[in-house]
Amino acid sequence: MHDDTHHIRVPEELAHSLTRFFGPAWTRALPGLAQHQLRRWNLRPAAPPLHGAVSLVIPVHRADGRQAMLKVLPIDDESEGEPHALRTWAGDGAVRLLQHDPTNGAMLLEALDPTRNLNTLEIDQALTTIGLLLSRLTSHPAPHGMRDLETITHTLVQRAQHLTPRLRSAHERDQLTNLAAHAHDMAPEAGNQLLHWDLHFENVLAPLPGTDREPWLAIDPKPLAGDPGFDLLPILHNRWEETLATGDPHRETRRRLDLVSEAAGIPRDRAHAWTLVRTLQECVWRIEDGTTTLPDVPMTITEALTR
Repeated sequence: MHDDTHHIRVPEELAHSLTRFFGPAWTRALPGLAQHQLRRWNLRPAAPPLHGAVSLVIPVHRADGRQAMLKVLPIDDESEGEPHALRTWAGDGAVRLLQHDPTNGAMLLEALDPTRNLNTLEIDQALTTIGLLLSRLTSHPAPHGMRDLETITHTLVQRAQHLTPRLRSAHERDQLTNLAAHAHDMAPEAGNQLLHWDLHFENVLAPLPGTDREPWLAIDPKPLAGDPGFDLLPILHNRWEETLATGDPHRETRRRLDLVSEAAGIPRDRAHAWTLVRTLQECVWRIEDGTTTLPDVPMTITEALTR
């Protein structure tokens, strides 16, 4: 295969995100790494690259002409479990893993339709669809060695306690303290099911026509072992403008959570309890990024579930 390195261009948005989280050297090395995988797996680029938050995704043709997606991304605590989760699901509700290079984390994935995700469905239909999908994904026990929610929760509590003084408002310091106390109480009940962690409407795609696959498949997991209730916040956070448009975001948040958790078979109390732990995680990240106030959307969701 001839050298197509100069044809692999890292999208500007991806380059900015990669440089922020992993440094400029990784961003500069990405085209060469992608080219290495194209050669190694005998792949031919079929369309301009796509991207996630930190991953380059190249539509390709395999040697036999079949379509696939080459995904190249840095290996970190969140991404290192992706191939293990995809192997566990084995195409049941999730994109199929075709090949994996453990030396650099690159994956060759089943080709799906990137133009069709659950944002194309009416909101209640999207919530029911993603809830049923979540039920199937989390029915699998997590593989041995997967990062676990109990450890993550204990660490979150410690980080929150350290960060609380950075908040300007005494009221918000009390709110963060209360969330941390709640998370501390939940940690021993963290469970051991295989979670997607980043399941939302844009991370569920339709298959390509004529591939005899189910209508919707999950992509881009950042998996961990834990309670399925911890997987619900991204679903509430997505399409937030539609929640606001109802005029009562607290009521709409509760309605949506009830609908998706019922479809997923998650008891209402567990859905509420673990969603609050997830809002703590969002708050901790924002404060670590330098903000001195709590983020609006996670706190609106928190208020909806604690009133």
